[in-house]
Amino acid sequence: MIALYKIEFSSAARKELLKLPNEIQKRIGIALERIKFNPLNHLIKLVDTGAYRLRVGDYRVIIDMQHDKLTILVIKVSHRRDVYDF
Repeated sequence: MIALYKIEFSSAARKELLKLPNEIQKRIGIALERIKFNPLNHLIKLVDTGAYRLRVGDYRVIIDMQHDKLTILVIKVSHRRDVYDF
């Protein structure tokens, strides 16, 4: 049986996502739905943190994985020039 991860947003990440243009919001939503089945195949681990990143065009989604709860927690959504300032 394939494990299906649940996607949750931090309140800050939800606000950042809603500020983006509708087309970008849709692309990020599609990308997040795609990684629910096997997230580690699509994510790259960040060096100095336990977080991961997902690339969606010029935008990046910073993610914390909670494997025991099968949860993908979206921490930050931003343009690539701004996303790593956390």
